[in-house]
Amino acid sequence: MERASGVLMHITSLPNRYGIGSFGEIAYKFVDFLTETKQTYWQILPLTTTSYGDSPYQSFSAFAGNTHLIDLDQLIADGLLVEDDVESLAEGNNLDTIDYAKVFRERRPVLEKAVKAFIDQGKKQSKDYQDFLTTENEWLQPFVEYMSIKENFALKAWYEWPDEYKFYNADIVNAYLADHSFLADYHRITQFLFYKQWLRLKQYANDHHIQIIGDMPIYVSADSVEMWRTPEMFKVDENLNPIDVSGCPPDAFTSEGQYWGNPIYDWEYMAENNYSWWIKRIKASLNLYDVVRIDHFRGFESYWAIPFGSPTAAYGRWEKGPDYALFEAIHKALGDVNIIAEDLGFMTDEVIELREKTGFPGMKILQFGFSNDPENTDLPHYYTENTIAYVGTHDNETAEGWYMDSADSNQQKQADNYLHRHPGESISYAMNRGIAESVSHLAIYQMQDLLHLDNRARMNIPSTIGNNWKWRMRTDAITPFIKNELLYLTETYYRMNNKMN
Repeated sequence: MERASGVLMHITSLPNRYGIGSFGEIAYKFVDFLTETKQTYWQILPLTTTSYGDSPYQSFSAFAGNTHLIDLDQLIADGLLVEDDVESLAEGNNLDTIDYAKVFRERRPVLEKAVKAFIDQGKKQSKDYQDFLTTENEWLQPFVEYMSIKENFALKAWYEWPDEYKFYNADIVNAYLADHSFLADYHRITQFLFYKQWLRLKQYANDHHIQIIGDMPIYVSADSVEMWRTPEMFKVDENLNPIDVSGCPPDAFTSEGQYWGNPIYDWEYMAENNYSWWIKRIKASLNLYDVVRIDHFRGFESYWAIPFGSPTAAYGRWEKGPDYALFEAIHKALGDVNIIAEDLGFMTDEVIELREKTGFPGMKILQFGFSNDPENTDLPHYYTENTIAYVGTHDNETAEGWYMDSADSNQQKQADNYLHRHPGESISYAMNRGIAESVSHLAIYQMQDLLHLDNRARMNIPSTIGNNWKWRMRTDAITPFIKNELLYLTETYYRMNNKMN
């Protein structure tokens, strides 16, 4: 990996007139911004569907895309909608935040009109659509079944369905889809539109020498097609209830730990099948992204298993994961793959050994460095080249928010002194400069920090539900001043995209 830099900015945070970011014109302009400032990477969060809580890390499918990201203006250009169809979505939006309830309620009828037009215009017979159905059938058909039946039961999770649907029965499912053909078409066609628009945007980024870093959650949701159709991949009892669920142990930040609640994989079963599902998942991700960041990498060495129904994560225990055997199988099947190991949290010598054996770069978080501990390895003088440097991730406060709301006076003083913060220099710029000048091959700046925003722009507070993933950038936010600041960092610390003229 050459010395480079990039920006973390999720698609949902892009501005437009429809209440949530999309694969539309503004996304292409964001690529242009990255090009103008000589960046090499655009990092995004998972593109998968979202469920209760709106988290991209809790999806109905490990493969299906989030249809909220489909750009409506492109559908108008493609003749699937007219301007009048989208007017209601363009009204009453807060430009700074996403109203997910409004998006959920008002986008569906509009997308249904586009699907009907797609069918009426005979596009179901088109070669690109038929090729999509053939290529993606292995995950697409189960997803269509799951979502169609889910709607019949008021969007409840599969484990709340009547037994004849809860326990998969192909005859019953096929009969249901035969009686609800438009519903099935809706889910197939919207996935086609999602993939078509995203891959077009990715191609534009690649043509402009920008690579996409995508994010893969280690776990799938309990409310997912994978749990419904392939429960044998997970540790479940005879009633398909999970035996253990995921989370993190208590630490200095959370006395009760983090209770995520995702089902735990049956790694023995996966090993017996030569990790075929994981190989398919990595291959599919590398079709969507140029580089894949795997969330919670340490869970492959050992994971925190919490007995299902426990009141807190503190009741969990460490269990051994697949370790290097998984990545050996992936390498044999796919060759060298571009993966970033999200190696944050409770690290042990065994986890570090696994990361080093894979050769994947790990992550460094500058915010974590200022603890007035001289041996804190999140301080840049400890960084190594094979790392990705961040001021913070989507789970952190913004730089301005951390300094003003959380850092005590000693931490503020340490940050100011360590970074040689200049009079009048914003803390966000000083911290961005700190990772830019580090030896890490790659520095990733969070967009909120480039814009010098406080915690009102924070993306996520872990272990909370209901007020996350909402931040949106205003249309006029990227000023010439912001561009020049980023370009100065890029050129001064030799992180230019060498493929650009």
